[in-house]
Amino acid sequence: MTNDMYDFAIVGGGIVGLSTAMSLGKRYPQARILVLEKESNWAFHQTGNNSGVIHSGIYYKPGSFKAKFCRDGSRSMVEFCQEHGIDHEICGKVIVATDEQEIPRLENLYKRGLENNLTVQKISPEEVKEIEPHVSCVAGIRVFSTGIVNYKQVCLKYAQLIQQQGGDLRLNTKVLKIAASGNNQVLETNNGNFESKFVINCAGLHSDRIAKLGGVEPKAKIVPFRGEYYELTPEKRYLVKTLIYPVPNPDFPFLGVHFTKMIDGSVHAGPNAVLSLKREGYKKTDFDLRDFAEVMTYPGFWKLAAKHADEGIQEIIRSFSKAAFVKSLQKLIPEVQAEDLVPTHAGVRAQALMDDGKLVDDFLIISGQNSIHVCNAPSPAATSSLEIGKAIASQVPQQSHLETVVIS
Repeated sequence: MTNDMYDFAIVGGGIVGLSTAMSLGKRYPQARILVLEKESNWAFHQTGNNSGVIHSGIYYKPGSFKAKFCRDGSRSMVEFCQEHGIDHEICGKVIVATDEQEIPRLENLYKRGLENNLTVQKISPEEVKEIEPHVSCVAGIRVFSTGIVNYKQVCLKYAQLIQQQGGDLRLNTKVLKIAASGNNQVLETNNGNFESKFVINCAGLHSDRIAKLGGVEPKAKIVPFRGEYYELTPEKRYLVKTLIYPVPNPDFPFLGVHFTKMIDGSVHAGPNAVLSLKREGYKKTDFDLRDFAEVMTYPGFWKLAAKHADEGIQEIIRSFSKAAFVKSLQKLIPEVQAEDLVPTHAGVRAQALMDDGKLVDDFLIISGQNSIHVCNAPSPAATSSLEIGKAIASQVPQQSHLETVVIS
């Protein structure tokens, strides 16, 4: 079969892959650009199952890619939504301490917000109640720039703009093998072969495997964590006006269960964070032997599990006990009762983990032979997608046969 030839081939049709393709199309207007997605729709996995929050960047270490991309990305995402008529709202959020022991951590978070050049405000319990009347706390901070959006709609607009640029979008096309052909790369798929001068791996939950297909050792393994949510019944949505977060444990990589107002008016509560027995395991019963075996035989996982055993046990209990889940939520809103909550969709987070048990805390982007591999792009990747796409496009070596347009 004759290979189709492209200048750039992007593996993965989530928000990072689509943003990267769009940025490349702006930078190289004459380039032939291909996006391959194994599912039948764009944003099928992480992007399409996240909380829809436009994050501010308050949690991230100053100077990190996460902090910079998120701060800049929240602004560019809002501008993009305004330009293209995508529903969004800058509702802000409150982060609250529910006991005195959490106040030092809340203070540290406030200082981090200032270091990240965010508009944040310390607020008293009385001031919290003016924003969120049903919250119980001893102190809080308000983050003004946090917003909400439907990232599936964002991705559909990205895809439309890529097509307008002349890009080639292929759904239901799974990469099975990557082979060198001179200076080019041949991507063998279930729908034929495609040849490209440069490959960009944005495969999310499978990014480490795609990297290995391309001859790159990512030095980290993707370990999937499922985040399970409940949704407030319609008659109880009045309990939440914006977004309500607890003070996170700085030693644990997740933010804790919280309340999120969605752009459609619903209110989600969660998530917990439990090991998924399948990389695309959205239900407790989902299981894949290869995925499970890879985690169970990976030394890094057991080192992580030993370090966070207590937190991990609590997350598992919340997964199987609605009463335990509700108890965690009641620390924020005491009025919430079990009958006020119904299960809703779960999401799976692709978390890169090192051999020594350390989580890859920042974006991990690795260069290979005529390739770039995005091997860790956790939250706030959706918020940061426009900035990540531009950054990746700027890292692509100059293509001498293509005219370059500088994009800001």
